[in-house]
Order: sequence, then C-alpha cells, then structure tokens
Amino acid sequence: MEKRTLLAVVLSILVLVVFYMMQGIFFPPRQEAPPRSGTGQQVTPLADQSPPVTEQAPPNSPPPDTNTAAAANQTDTNMDGGPEWEQRVIIETELLKVILSSAGGDVVSWKLKAHKDNDDFVEMVLSGNNESHAFTIAFGGLGAQPLSSLFYVNRISEYSVEFYRDFSVPNNEAARFRLIKRYDFKPRDYMFELTVSLDGGYTVPGFNFGGSAYTLSFGPQIGPHFEKLDNRYDYRQYITFNSQKRKTEKAGESAIISTNPKWAAISGKYFTCIAIPLLAQYGINFSEKPEPGIPSASRLNIIRPVLNSPRAIDIYRFYLGPKNQDVLNAYNNGNNGFGITDMQLIEVANTRGILSPLEKFLKWMLLVFFRLTPNYGIAIILLTLFVKIVFFPLTKKSSEATLRMQSVAPKIKELQEKYKDNRQKMNVEMAELYKKEGYNPVSGCLPMLLQIPIFFAMYNLFNNHFDLRGAMFIPGWIPDLSLPESILNFPPDFRLPLLGWTALRLLPFIYLGSQLLYGKVTQTPDQKSNTQMKMMLYVMPIVFFFILYDVPSGLLIYWIFSNLLTMVQQVSINKYLAPKRAAQAAAEAAKSAAMVNVPRKKKKR
Repeated sequence: MEKRTLLAVVLSILVLVVFYMMQGIFFPPRQEAPPRSGTGQQVTPLADQSPPVTEQAPPNSPPPDTNTAAAANQTDTNMDGGPEWEQRVIIETELLKVILSSAGGDVVSWKLKAHKDNDDFVEMVLSGNNESHAFTIAFGGLGAQPLSSLFYVNRISEYSVEFYRDFSVPNNEAARFRLIKRYDFKPRDYMFELTVSLDGGYTVPGFNFGGSAYTLSFGPQIGPHFEKLDNRYDYRQYITFNSQKRKTEKAGESAIISTNPKWAAISGKYFTCIAIPLLAQYGINFSEKPEPGIPSASRLNIIRPVLNSPRAIDIYRFYLGPKNQDVLNAYNNGNNGFGITDMQLIEVANTRGILSPLEKFLKWMLLVFFRLTPNYGIAIILLTLFVKIVFFPLTKKSSEATLRMQSVAPKIKELQEKYKDNRQKMNVEMAELYKKEGYNPVSGCLPMLLQIPIFFAMYNLFNNHFDLRGAMFIPGWIPDLSLPESILNFPPDFRLPLLGWTALRLLPFIYLGSQLLYGKVTQTPDQKSNTQMKMMLYVMPIVFFFILYDVPSGLLIYWIFSNLLTMVQQVSINKYLAPKRAAQAAAEAAKSAAMVNVPRKKKKR
C-alpha cells in the first residue's frame, strides 16, 4: 500500500509540474529577439532612413470627393497647393465598418460588427495617445517615416476608394511619379484588397529609396483592447506560412526575418491580421517597437525591393478579423468574395503539439453537442458526460483492481517482511505473486494517467476556442465561458494582498467543495487509515484551488461536473462491487477461522 500511496503522490506532483510546463509551451512569454546574425537563418539588414521625398500636386487634379466627410480641423502642412482638408471615407459592409483618412491614405478604424468589446464593436486598429494609422506607406526600408501627406480622394463605388498624389524624386524636381492606394472591399468578407501603384511615366527610371522602394505597414496593434498581454487573457504570435509549413517567428526591429512566404500573420488569442502579398519578391518583418499609449505594439511590415521599372502595380490582400475556423476555412474552398482557394489560413487558428489531435477531437465533439443545444455551457456538461461514459470501463476496472489489491495486500506484506533484507528477491517474488493472482498494480492508476492529457487538452480548448468568446452560460453570473467568472469585482487598482486576486469568484470554491467531496466518496478503506493519503485528499484540492482560480470558467465547469459524475459512477460501482466485497470478507474470515482451528501435532518424546 505504501507503493500505491507513493505513486499517487508522484502523480499529483507530476500534474503540477506538467501543468506549468504545458502552460509555458502553449502560452510562452513574449521575448524580444535581437536581429539574427552569424550562423543560422540569413537575414538582411535594411537602411535605417530613406531620403526625403518632395510632395507635388497632381496637374489638373479633381476636387475632393463630395461623398467623404471632411475632418474637423484644417491641416497646415500643404504649402504646395495640394488638398487643404483631411477627408474621412467610411466604408460599411455587412461585417465591417472601416474609416479611412486622406492623410496618407490610411485606415484609422476597423470595427467588426459581429463581435463586441464591452459596449462597442471590436476595434482591430488600436490607438495609443495619438490616432493610429494602419496600412501606411513609407518610401524606403525599415525606419523610414510613413507618409502623412494629404492625398486626393476618388470614391469609386460603395466598396472601393482610391487615394492618389504626385511626388518628385529626391534631388530631381523634374522627375515626378504618382502613388495610388486603392482599397477594394467585399460585402460579406473580412478580407480586402489593397493595390499600390507607382507610375513614373518616362521621367523616372526606377524606384530606389535607401535600398528599397517602399515599406507597407500594419500597426501599431490588433484589437480588442487589453491591459497587458499576459499569455492567459491574450497573447501575440508572429507566423509565416510557406510550402504547407507554418513557422512561428520572433519580432526584430531592423531585420527581414522571412522572404516571400505565402502569407504572414499577427495572431492574437481570438483575432488576427494576415497579409497575402501577390508579389514575386518581398520581405517580412515583425516589430514590437513601442508607441506612447500602447501597452505592447505588434507591427507587420512588408518591404518592397528596389523597382527598376518606372511603373509598378502591387496587389496585397489582407484578412483582418476573427480566428474562427469556419470563416478561415472559406479561403481553402473558394467560398469567399475573392474566390481564393488552398490558402491554409486556418493554420493561424490550429494549435501545435502532441495534444493537438486530442484537442481537435474534443473541439469537434463540443461543436456537435452545441448543435444539439444553443448553450455552450450545456454543451460542456454533455462533453463531460461523454468523456465519463468513454472512461467508465477503465474506472470500473480501476475499482475492481482496488478491491483485488485489498485481498492481495496481506500476501504482499508477508513477502515484504520475509525478504526485507533482499530487495531483489522480494521484487521477483512479488512479480510472481502478481502473475499468480492475475493482478496488475498499474491498473488502479491508469484512469488517472489517461485523464491528465484530457485535462490539458480541455484547458487549451477552453482557453483558445473562438466560439467560446462571449459565450454565455448563466446570465448575470457566467457571461463569458472563455474568461473567469466573478460575483464581486474589486476596484480597478486594487488586488487582494498576497493572492493578487482582482475579483471574488464562486466557481473555484464550488470546485474545491466538489473535489473534497470527490475524495471522500472515492476513498478506499485502506486510505482512511493512511495518514499520507488523507493529507493528499485534502492538500491537493487546496493547491489546485489557487492554481485554477483565474482559469476560464468553462474549464472549471468541466472539472466540477467531472467530479460530480465520477461520484455518481463510484456510488454505482460500489453497489455493483458490494456482493464481491462481502464474499471476499467472508472468505477471509473463513480462512482465518480455519487457521485458528487447525490442530497442532504433538511432539514425540
């Protein structure tokens, strides 16, 4: 029995160790990577600053588009006769509300109408102390300043708009070229197409600004709003995809980390920005260069190499929306506004690791149960019931093994006493005893071992599955199964001393009660007299109470109902095994009585 006690202690410690290891694997802390050099993947440093570019007004330019809204304040940076007022263009589709500015021809707001962030739509272009501009153009490489010039506006249609302006080549006022940024949206798509055109006519031989033509950038951060990226409530990953392989990248301020991937993405917990450049040559850079008012920046830069031609039309497609697998899968089967196929954008949402197949299966089962009921909380309970039914034969076998262990225990103790000075002989004799009795000492611990990967797969599922975001279980108490619930939120700047709690939560206390009751119900007679096991039954639930205090409420619902269902199973199994226990007790009593009544032989005199 000491061995089973020791094994239970080791397994409990293993659960704690593996929990933190898996948390580190699935949600590693963000690291700022220096530019790579020396051995390994070759990276190309780029010019730090491009030469200045002089703005020129297009000849015979049309007046600003009357369909766009003028900004409230007049800009004072247009001394060259260009546009005098910043204009705002609003493009609204079934899924998006996008605001673009004629200052740089950039996106200043991108809201997802199907997804909420508190009382507003999710904003995918986060702003700091200053208004943010996404999809900026800077002539030159990394470090070049994005254009803030006022562009002319041409509203082409309800879902298309064009920004354009003429510039002159540095040190050559006569050499002029036109930059055009055209945005094309679709009514029911999170993806849009951005066309960047450079036209120098016959006066510009090519485009070379500090070693590159231009840099197209998204930033400074994707939404929704967050206080910090703590790898639990939200995180950022940088991903490139090519040759059917996904690669996780690291941010670097001044180096190209990937050339010509099929696509590149900034991935958050529930939302993502994916760039698909339709160019023959380009470089990708991810940057976390800080910006005032942004807790942590995440930028995606696309560096366009030098153009030797006086004309170029570059097409980019960007997906800026949810990491919903059904939505992303539409870019594999062509069921999207652009007719795109085989892009594998779903790889942004897929997890990696040895437990990913198990997690995918559990996710599939969760969706099956959700289709039966419109409530994800009930679907989690049904999934828990399904897991318990699958594991019931093993649980029953474990209980039978425990009963068998009780009958074998006296013989094991006898061998331990007999061969206490010869451990090798004792192990051989015990192995023979197990074989003779048909007992496997591991069978009692097998259900516990098998449920450890189930727990970690469930943790990752409830922490990352997009459809659980904002999924309500019980109104007023559990409004979001992907977040911890609360019955009392502390003031914003207050944390409970030592514990660091920001709210009082009820589910962890219910979990603690269910775990203690679970240990009481499943406790075997030999464990009741074992001090070490009694300590385990009370100490481990308390330890896990603090570990699981801030986990997603969906995970605690799974664990609580798993405990309750296990107790129901155990009561049923106890009733099933009651006759066997009675027969075993009667046999042991009869055996003891027979040994007492055996007459002793008289010694010969």
